[in-house]
Amino acid sequence: MANPDTCFRNPLREEQNVSSYEHIVKKIPYFDLQQHLREWHQLALPLFVVIAAVILILFLMARTKDQAQTWEKSLVPANRLGLIKIKSEAVFDPAFAVASPIEMVKAPTVDHFDYPVGTRHGGLTYNAQPFFTNRHLGDDLNGIGGQNSDLGDPVYAISDGLVIFAGWPSDGWGNVIILQHELANGQLVQTFYGHLDTMNVPVGSIVRRGQEIGTIGAADGRYLAHLHLEIRRYPTIDVGGGYADSRLGRIAGELALTKWRTRSEDSLVSAPRGALPEPKSFQLDSEEIAVPAP
Repeated sequence: MANPDTCFRNPLREEQNVSSYEHIVKKIPYFDLQQHLREWHQLALPLFVVIAAVILILFLMARTKDQAQTWEKSLVPANRLGLIKIKSEAVFDPAFAVASPIEMVKAPTVDHFDYPVGTRHGGLTYNAQPFFTNRHLGDDLNGIGGQNSDLGDPVYAISDGLVIFAGWPSDGWGNVIILQHELANGQLVQTFYGHLDTMNVPVGSIVRRGQEIGTIGAADGRYLAHLHLEIRRYPTIDVGGGYADSRLGRIAGELALTKWRTRSEDSLVSAPRGALPEPKSFQLDSEEIAVPAP
């Protein structure tokens, strides 16, 4: 006798078995490498770009801050900023550093000038590089012995003045002293003494004509010993550079000293003593200073 299960097939049951089989087959895991690579490019690449951009921005911000602090220290001497205070978020330009109103008023009125080295007439010295020769902004005064024979010789204030700068602004300058003076007509001028070996006067002090303010140096051996002398027509504490295409407010030092001696060549005047004369009302219009053309 035949098995009734084999004689009579149940179509509904067979359809259920097929559906169960297909369901099981669909759940078999399948690794599609190409699909995974496409999804990685779509998700990981934009994320990498965003992270790299953030890192680059942070690096540039940190580098800019370090450069600003480095420029701030290299451009401006920390020991003398007048009334101007450096802010950490900005680079300070020393060209805008001028003498304070108090310093302008305190500058002594002067009527006699002498040479800063050698004798009062500049004897035993010579001008190795006159004003504006090869774009030179000063006069390089040397002892007649040449080489380093004048190293350590005294440097004198050419007239009564107020010390508004005394320090080491850069390795190229060495020690520098700047004096503020007021001419008899009320005009303000400055005398600049560069490459000093030693300095004998502090900022804020009053010096008299012929007083020793330092000694001739060589900027720590960078040059042969000499004095770099400048006479400036504006009240600044910016040391600046020693060479330029224009005069930048400087005047010929030797010619100015000759004109401002106000006495004959054979007449010597002893160094002043006693109290300084009262300062007059100063004038800021420096273009009126009468100095012979170089």
